[in-house]
Amino acid sequence: MANAVAGDKPHFVEPKLYIAKGGHAAPQVALTLDACAGQTDMRILNALVDNRIPATIFVTGRWLKRNPEAVAILQAHRDLFELENHGLNHVPAIDNQQEMFGLKTAGSQEAIQAEIAGGALAMEASAKVKPVWYRDATARYSDDAITLIHSMGYRVAGYSLNADMGASLMSAQVEKRIAGAKDGDVIIAHINQPSRVAGAGVVKGVFALKQKGFHFVRLEDVTESEKPVQSGV
Repeated sequence: MANAVAGDKPHFVEPKLYIAKGGHAAPQVALTLDACAGQTDMRILNALVDNRIPATIFVTGRWLKRNPEAVAILQAHRDLFELENHGLNHVPAIDNQQEMFGLKTAGSQEAIQAEIAGGALAMEASAKVKPVWYRDATARYSDDAITLIHSMGYRVAGYSLNADMGASLMSAQVEKRIAGAKDGDVIIAHINQPSRVAGAGVVKGVFALKQKGFHFVRLEDVTESEKPVQSGV
């Protein structure tokens, strides 16, 4: 495990990501949804399919294995959904501290690499997709993890608007956050917590943006701007 300089606290990187603005005709946002583990929030998935709203879904190997029916829906709507790498087992890409938000971190560069590569292999086997973006568990990274991820050929998927704080917020809070999105925002929310009320807020917030005339795009369809921000813990 990498060590911080004596007397210093370990630092992590929380990448910010924006997309190009849509212009005066129609503001645009990228809706990104994490499928960490567990099940599928069909409230969200059905709403996106029924209303033809595109999204980028970050999937783990664990989620792919447990949700074949949802995977089939995603594959049947390739025009709507871009699938990207969220790792094999939902492990933070951090090697300079043992935990991040209660999750055990990878702890070494070798473990980070295995987590990323394992997620990609699971995607290729299950969904027949080769990912180009990577987002780890917690969307926070040790400094050298960013370098490693880039060296493996991935773009690091940050975000500019955290909609549901890990699916922990109430529905009205999530709706308000998404409804307040600005042109060029990259929204992060979760699609793997069907028993939580946050999912209903995701749907309502997305509908609110649609009513405002916002255009939804996938990360693969637009120009992005990656802006890492250093944060101490």
